[in-house]
Parts: sequence; structure tokens; C-alpha cells
Amino acid sequence: MRALPVIAVFAPMMFAMPAAAQQGGSPQQQTPASDPHAGHDMSTMEGMRPPPEQPVPPAAAPDPHAGHNMSAMPGMAADEAAGQHGTGGTSLPPGNAPAPVPPTDHYADRIYPPDQMAPSRAMLTREHGGSVVSQVIFNVAEFQIRDGRNGYRWDGEAWIGSDASRFVLKSEGEGTAGDGVEHAEVQGLYSRPLDPYWNLQAGVRQDFGSGPSRTYATIAIEGLAPYWFDVDGAVFLSTKGDLYARAGAYYDQRITQRLILQPRVEFNFAAQDVPESRIGSGLSNAELGLRLRYEIRREFAPYIGISYDRKIGDTARYARIDGKDVENTSLVVGLRFWF
Repeated sequence: MRALPVIAVFAPMMFAMPAAAQQGGSPQQQTPASDPHAGHDMSTMEGMRPPPEQPVPPAAAPDPHAGHNMSAMPGMAADEAAGQHGTGGTSLPPGNAPAPVPPTDHYADRIYPPDQMAPSRAMLTREHGGSVVSQVIFNVAEFQIRDGRNGYRWDGEAWIGSDASRFVLKSEGEGTAGDGVEHAEVQGLYSRPLDPYWNLQAGVRQDFGSGPSRTYATIAIEGLAPYWFDVDGAVFLSTKGDLYARAGAYYDQRITQRLILQPRVEFNFAAQDVPESRIGSGLSNAELGLRLRYEIRREFAPYIGISYDRKIGDTARYARIDGKDVENTSLVVGLRFWF
């Protein structure tokens, strides 16, 4: 009867050992089971998502109107546009305000010594309009073929100076073959520009030839009129108090790159009769010409043409008294050149 209590004690242990052996031995020798979800992304499962990240604001885009004048746009005031884009250069609003004061310093002087930069700036000034240049040009240098009495004529000038001021020497005259020079004049003038197209000139004129010698104070204007007409005019006051005027114009009609047709007109006036010079008051004479030249080079162009000269009024009367022709029509052969 004493064996029953012993069996009752050991019986549960005997039945528990096979179960433990089925599970792999004692609890001290068991290894933890592997996670069946290891390596899986669980963030898509409901309840497993991480907290949302805070949005990052995008970088500010560059202003496409930076540097533009916005004052002309509707609703954009001039002061607002100036505050956004500056107040200089093209950012200024339209109007009649004076131009900004140009800077007086030179940025290059901050890097290079000023005494080295001064010659460079002087050279730049000369190359952009401050240099001294010169030219000699004869627009007319021709032989005139007339009925019975051939002649010649010239009209040219030479100048030296800059764009701002020049000394100009002009000369023109005519004569008859075998009889010498009938009339010639030389003008010495100081020339200043009035604008990019017109020059004002002042100086003296001296006459030569078969007539009486005269000296004149001269005021002239020359330039380029609209539609590319070369125009010049002058007023002459002699030491005897005689007043004269002259107006002329010509136009270069380009037929080809080398062939140019040039119509030319010139009119002379006198304020009074001058019997010793055989000039009458009013319109004294007119010259009309048409010349066709071929430019072998721009500086060298032979031409042929026709010229008509007519004395008018009392000047024509003086010519008849002297036995001279009142009008002349000439075939001309000449050369236009410059250097």
C-alpha cells in the first residue's frame, strides 16, 4: 500500500517527458523560432504605416521679368517698377527727365595704374571720331566740247581736321582753250557741324581770272538733305560792299554698283549790278548738268555727260555787249577722283 503514493508522485513526470521530447528536448536546448514576416514591407498594412513626413516647400523659381521695365504694364506704377527692378538704365520710366549723370570714375583704374590707362583711353578716343583725317576730292574735272570754242572746268575741295572741326579749302573755275582762265576762285573756310548731316562754314574767298580781283567774307552751309541730295549754299560780301549768293545740289543715282548717274544744278545771285564784273542783279546765271560715271574704283571714276550754262537778266545783256555767248551747251569728258 506504500507504493501508491510513490506512483502518484512520479506518474505525471513520466507522461510529461515524451511531450517534451516531441518538442525537441529540454527547454534549455530549444532555439527561438524564425520570424515568418522577416524581410517583408509591413508599411502597406493598415495600422502599420509610419507617420507622414512634413512636405518640403519647393525652391523659389527665378523671376522671368528680372531686369525688365514693368512700368508700362497696366496696373504697374512707375515707382513700384523702380522699386522692384532698380532706377537706372532701361529701368527708368518713359518721360522727359534729363539723362543720368555719367560716371566719372573708370573701373579699370581700380586694377591698373591710371597713368597706364590714360594712353589707352586717348587712343580709343582717336579711333572713334577724335582722330585728325584729311581728304582731297574733285567732283568735277572736265574738258568741255562746244561749238567752235572748247573749254575746261574744275570744282573740288580739300579738308583736314576731325569730326568736330575742319579747315576746308575749296576751288572752282573755268576757262577757254587758248584764252586762259576766265574765272577762278579759292575759299578758305573753318567748318563746324550743326548736326550729323549739316556743316556751318565761315571764312574768306579770293577771285582770280580776267575780271577784277575781289576778296569776300563768306558764310556757307553744306550737308546731306533728305533723300540723299548733297546740297550747299553760300553768301559772299566783297570788300566793295557787293553781296552775292550761290546755291547748288547734286544727286548720285546708282544704276549699278559701278555705274552712277549724277544730275547737278547750280544758281548764282547778285543783290546789285556790278558792271566792272559784268554781273547783273537777281539771278545772274544757272548751270544744269547730267554726268554718267563709271567707278573703276570708288576713288577713281571717269565720266561723260552734258552741261548747259545760261546767263540771265542784266548778266546776259553784259555778255551780248562784250560779244560773248549767252548760253552754252557742252559735251563733257572728265574724271571724278578723291584720295
